[in-house]
Amino acid sequence: MFFLLNLCVDRFSYHLAIERQLSPNTVASYGAEVSAFLSFLQGRPEDCTSADVESYLASRAGDLGKRSQAHALSALRSYFDFLVLEGERKDNPCDAVDAPKLGRYLPEVLSVEEVTAILDAVPLGTPTGVRDRAILEVLYGCGLRVSEACGLLISHIDFGRFFVRVVGKGDKERLVPIGQPALDALEAWFEVRPVPATEFADFAFLNRYGEPLSRVSVFNMVRKRALEAGVRKSISPHTFRHSFATHMVENGADLRVVQEMLGHESVLTTEIYTHIDSRTWQAEVLSHHPRR
Repeated sequence: MFFLLNLCVDRFSYHLAIERQLSPNTVASYGAEVSAFLSFLQGRPEDCTSADVESYLASRAGDLGKRSQAHALSALRSYFDFLVLEGERKDNPCDAVDAPKLGRYLPEVLSVEEVTAILDAVPLGTPTGVRDRAILEVLYGCGLRVSEACGLLISHIDFGRFFVRVVGKGDKERLVPIGQPALDALEAWFEVRPVPATEFADFAFLNRYGEPLSRVSVFNMVRKRALEAGVRKSISPHTFRHSFATHMVENGADLRVVQEMLGHESVLTTEIYTHIDSRTWQAEVLSHHPRR
């Protein structure tokens, strides 16, 4: 039985990775969710009903928030779509299951002053400090995802034309403008960058062993540098991406331009930053109105 469950998940994961070309993180998380569901299910997935899916989600309600429940349902819906595609089912039992109602998610955002404080607090007396400053400048200056920063290649940085070529989700490439502060920080880093292992020679950011940085190491670095700067917000590398987009919108950047820079497929995803910006001007109105 265990072997059969693994085989089902492996086939599904192969479909997600090869045919749908989803990111490794999505493939892993969907695969783990489907594996948990199949372990819970009393019977074959071909005979699964909507009630079975609802029972599974109810059993996880105490452990998962609404957003995680929605993610679990999305994973199961993709799995049963796969079974329909393979001819192993005629319908998707998830179609009759209502997703949990989600409020509009507004991510944590740093102010310009907080971003500046974090950047200025990084000590530049060591190669590690120079590297960390460069990473933070690139995260904020270009709005990159942490995986995009970790995978940034030197050959993709055009110092003369102020562009970087970024490989995003689904191996989709986009050109992103990069400002002089980030370029200066990169040049300073390249002067003290350790000798890379041969296969990693083109990676921009390396650890002390000459190997590419992991997402976890960048996450830990960002939290450390924020604490050193006295910023107590709960932040991650993605916070710099959110802050970049929010500050662009606040300063009048066209939403379509921000969409292109972030690599969002739909402008609807980018529209969240107009809602964040609305909190700023709402506070200004309420605090300055004569009848406040």
